[in-house]
Amino acid sequence: MARVDALQAFLDAAFVAFDQFAQDIRARRSVMEIFAQLEVPQPQRLNIGKRLPVCNRHIESVLATKTGRPSLDALLERFAGIEPMLEWKWRSVYDHTASENFLMSHANTMIVGPGGLEDRQDLWLGATLLAPNVRYPDHDHAPEETYLVLSEGEFQHGTSEWFSPGMGGSFYNPPGVRHAMRSGETPLFAFWALLPDRPRH
Repeated sequence: MARVDALQAFLDAAFVAFDQFAQDIRARRSVMEIFAQLEVPQPQRLNIGKRLPVCNRHIESVLATKTGRPSLDALLERFAGIEPMLEWKWRSVYDHTASENFLMSHANTMIVGPGGLEDRQDLWLGATLLAPNVRYPDHDHAPEETYLVLSEGEFQHGTSEWFSPGMGGSFYNPPGVRHAMRSGETPLFAFWALLPDRPRH
């Protein structure tokens, strides 16, 4: 089974960027396992491309960002190459911790993972876009997670205060930890990589 060139090019760029910017030893272990599993392609879903209104308003400006860091610029360029093939979705479950404008002002896409462009169960690699001045709801999930942030914005996890990773910032969420994010005056854009079934050593 062969991957389409554009998706493979994106995954190659994602590995370089995550490897460069993920510093937490737990994140590095998780990322290495994810990209090792990605060496074996899985079936690709065809003709699923769908943008939400927030994408039409903000994704082009996000993808036109020049970070001055070659690995991040390459990642954004390669993501632009697959973005029309991706299915963007709203988060269907949220509570009072979300801002009132949340529903129409955010979008998530699964690039590789359950229901993604490459449909598989062993890992999740996707992205989130928030319009300006939006708070994503508190949420948690069983898989551990590593973020790679490609914009300004703030994040919170566990009992931490809000923090700003900055362009190229990366951090690790242990399994089950509650976390959230919020944008400021500009859109927030970040990639996330989750490992549902990490082998126990």
